[in-house]
Amino acid sequence: MRPQQDPSDPYFPFQWYLKNTGQNGGKAKLDLNVEAAWAQGVTGKNVTTAIMDDGVDYIHPDLKYNYNARASYDFSSNDAYPYPRYTDDWFNSHGTRCAGEVAAARDNGVCGVGVAYDSKIAGIRMLDQPYMTDLIEANSMGHEPNLIDIYSASWGPTDDGKTVDGPRNATMRAIVRGVNEGRNGLGNIYVWASGDGGEDDDCNCDGYAASMWTISINSAINDGQNAHYDESCSSTLASTFSNGAKDPNTGVATTDLYGKCTTTHSGTSAAAPEAAGVFALALEANPQLTWRDIQHLTVLTSKRNSLFDAKGRFHWTMNGVGLEFNHLFGFGVLDAGAMVALAKQWKTVPARYHCEGGTVSETQEIPSSRSVLLKINTNACQGTETQVSYLEHVQAVITLNATRRGDVELFLTSPMGTRSMILSRRVNDDDHRDGFAKWPFMTTHTWGEYPQGTWSLEISFNSQTPQSGFIKEWTLMLHGTRDPPYSGLPVSDPHSKLAIVKKAHEERNKL
Repeated sequence: MRPQQDPSDPYFPFQWYLKNTGQNGGKAKLDLNVEAAWAQGVTGKNVTTAIMDDGVDYIHPDLKYNYNARASYDFSSNDAYPYPRYTDDWFNSHGTRCAGEVAAARDNGVCGVGVAYDSKIAGIRMLDQPYMTDLIEANSMGHEPNLIDIYSASWGPTDDGKTVDGPRNATMRAIVRGVNEGRNGLGNIYVWASGDGGEDDDCNCDGYAASMWTISINSAINDGQNAHYDESCSSTLASTFSNGAKDPNTGVATTDLYGKCTTTHSGTSAAAPEAAGVFALALEANPQLTWRDIQHLTVLTSKRNSLFDAKGRFHWTMNGVGLEFNHLFGFGVLDAGAMVALAKQWKTVPARYHCEGGTVSETQEIPSSRSVLLKINTNACQGTETQVSYLEHVQAVITLNATRRGDVELFLTSPMGTRSMILSRRVNDDDHRDGFAKWPFMTTHTWGEYPQGTWSLEISFNSQTPQSGFIKEWTLMLHGTRDPPYSGLPVSDPHSKLAIVKKAHEERNKL
C-alpha cells in the first residue's frame, strides 16, 4: 500500500473536490473522499471509462499513458482517432477536460490527478457535428461494450426548460443491450449529467438522465449548495462537484487541449466524469459488480455531508426504510472510500423484476384551482413470476395534455408515505399541443421500500393564470427484487445506511 502522501502534481492543491481543506472559501472535508479509497490500494487499475464527447486530446502528457486506443473511436469522422477538431476558441475542449477528471496521471508534474489515476480512458468522439442522429448515439453507446466498463455522458436534450425528449429507438436498444450484455454480462455503467437547465428545467423531462439504465449525477459547489445551473428531479441518484461559490475560477482543475491545464471546468458536465472515476475505483475493488450493484452501492454510501439547497425549497427527507434523500442531490455526495470498502465485501443483489402495478385509464379533467388525486392499490404482482417486494426504480408512465404544459406539477406518494415530486413547474414550457404521451417519470426516492399498498398521484397547476387539462392515463411500473437485496452482507457499522435498511428489511420479514 502506498504511504499516504498527497499527489505531487502541481494542480492538486486546486482540486478541492478531491481534497477539500477549505481552500477558496470551500467547506473542509466536503469532497469525494478519494484519499480513503487510494489508501486501500485502489486507484482504478484495469477499468476503462469512455468519454462520449467532442474528442479527447490523447497525446496530452497527463493522459497519453492512460489512453485506451483499442476502445476508442471517432463517430464524427469515422476513423480510429477521436482527436478534437481544432478551433481558435478551443470550443472542443470539453471531452479532454472530462477525461482528465477520470484518469489524469499521478506524480508526473503535469496538471492535477484523476479520481481513478491508474484507470484507462477511451475517447468516443460523437458530439462535434451539425446534427445528432439516433444511429451515431446508438453506435457510441454500444461501442466495444466488453472493452469499456463505464460510459460517461455530459450531454442530452436542449436545456431550454421547454424540451421533453429522450433516446430514440436505436439508442434505447443500445443502452438496454449494454446493461444486459456489456462487460461480459455484468452490464455497462452509463453515467449521465443531470443537466444545466437550472431551476426552470426538470431533468425528468430528459429521457437520458431520467432513465433507469443510467446513473444521473447532479452537482454541488465547494461550500455545499447547489449550483445555479443545477436542474432538480426525482430521478437523480447522487451528486459530485462542479465549481466554487465565491470565485468562478475555482472550477474543476483538469487537463485541457494541447497539453495545457485549466481550473475553470464546470457544470454538471464536470460532475458526471467525477462519478465515473469513483465507479472505476469500485470496479477495481470488485470487478464482479453488476450495473445494479453500482446503483445500490451509490445509494448506500453517498453522504448528505453539508449539501443544502441555497433557496430552501428542497429539504433532506427520510424514506420509508430510513434512507435520506434530497430532490436536488439524490442520496448525497459520492464517497469513494466508503464505496470501495463496501464493494470489497459486496454480494451481488438478487434478480430484478418489472411489475406493472396497475393503470388508471379513465380521462379526468385537471381543474385550474385544485389538484386531482388518482390512486392505485397494488399487490406488486405478488404470487407471480414478476413479484417485486423491495423497490429500486419506480416509474409513473403518464399521458396528459394541458393548456400550458409547463404549469403542471406531479407528485407521486408511495404506500410508505414517501412523496416524490416527479415533475416541477417549468416556466419556459408553453406547450399546449403535445403534452406528455406515455412519458416515464422516474423516482429513486422510494429505494428499498415495500411497494404493496396504495400509491397516489397528485396532479395540479402551479400558475397565476387559469389553466386546464386532462390526465388520460397513468401506469405504475415497479422495478426491484423479490428477495431482500442486502441479506448476505455483513454490517460493520451499526449506524451505516446498510445497517439501517437491513434492519428495516429484517423487521419486515418477521411480520
